[in-house]
Amino acid sequence: MKRIFISDLHLDDQRDDLTRAFESFLAKHCQDIDELYILGDFFEVWLGDDNQSEFNQRIASALSCLSCRVFLMHGNRDFLIGEDYCGRANATLLEDPKTIDLEGRPALLMHGDSLCTLDVEYMKARQLLRSPAFQADFLQKPLEERAAIAKQIRGESKAHTRETADDIMDVTPEEVTKAMQEAGVSLFIHGHTHRPAIHDVSLGESSGKRYVLGDWHTSMQYLMADGSDVELKEYQF
Repeated sequence: MKRIFISDLHLDDQRDDLTRAFESFLAKHCQDIDELYILGDFFEVWLGDDNQSEFNQRIASALSCLSCRVFLMHGNRDFLIGEDYCGRANATLLEDPKTIDLEGRPALLMHGDSLCTLDVEYMKARQLLRSPAFQADFLQKPLEERAAIAKQIRGESKAHTRETADDIMDVTPEEVTKAMQEAGVSLFIHGHTHRPAIHDVSLGESSGKRYVLGDWHTSMQYLMADGSDVELKEYQF
């Protein structure tokens, strides 16, 4: 089985270059695969499935035209994507974390932000934004008000990123080990950090691999799993 894993495209209606790059990627690399996994932050912001803008419909149409199965996971920017939009995109919404079978080997999939436990301020904000109460209240507001709130939150997030050390915003190594051991896996695939790499992970008496996907603003890196071969590749657009 041939699979591709991507994350952190941060698609935005103000960045047509990224949209065209994604559409080109689908045409060049996703026509002969079995499954496409998008592990969060597919969109820069998601205001709700009822925001049926031309841009959102364009992306849904691009996905729905694929012959392969498409899986979507929430990220920290688009955690409000729901079943309605997934239906229009012919995609399956994945829980985070999710364990899949990768050619007979269990592999753990996550967006990755839940592992950044040293970033205490972010983890507090994450808990609030992911709460059912906040989301229900947010989705009841008019779209224009939601857009204003989202813009404010993004501004605060950018300021926090500038003021926080890189190692604080990265995943906590102990949390990685814990997640892999609890899931009983030796393979782990995630995004979020925008630091594409392959890491060896010590799992006590055994070892494993952690594959970090790249973002599409600075490095268009994706993971190709073709049979037992797993390779991090760079997409040239």
